[in-house]
Amino acid sequence: MEFIELVAIIATIQFLFFGVMTGMARGKSGLAAPAMTGDEGFERMYRVQMNTLEILIPFLAALFIAGKYWSPALVAGIGLVYVVGRFVFWRAYVTDPSKRAIGFMMSFLPIAVLSVMAVLGVVLSIVRA
Repeated sequence: MEFIELVAIIATIQFLFFGVMTGMARGKSGLAAPAMTGDEGFERMYRVQMNTLEILIPFLAALFIAGKYWSPALVAGIGLVYVVGRFVFWRAYVTDPSKRAIGFMMSFLPIAVLSVMAVLGVVLSIVRA
């Protein structure tokens, strides 16, 4: 379970890092809060942060539930693909948003796989009970 917890905290720290990067982009742009538009660099970094937030919740739920029923090393490995995918997504989105698809899929597919594993684990547990 420790591997899963490590991946979860890395994903959380990664989200915080994206928040810091968003703040730095705002400062660099000179865009005063609460404005959310007006500087493309800030807007791109903000979208990375918000997109990460949107999928972090299902990722963490699927990660921990799947980890209850399947090999922690396997679940953590799939979780690491998500983390790497978020970094790939970040780099692509801030440089050329049209090239974000690989990073997005590297983060979305692990969530899908972990979600299926979680559902199967719960259902099999209920059936066996």
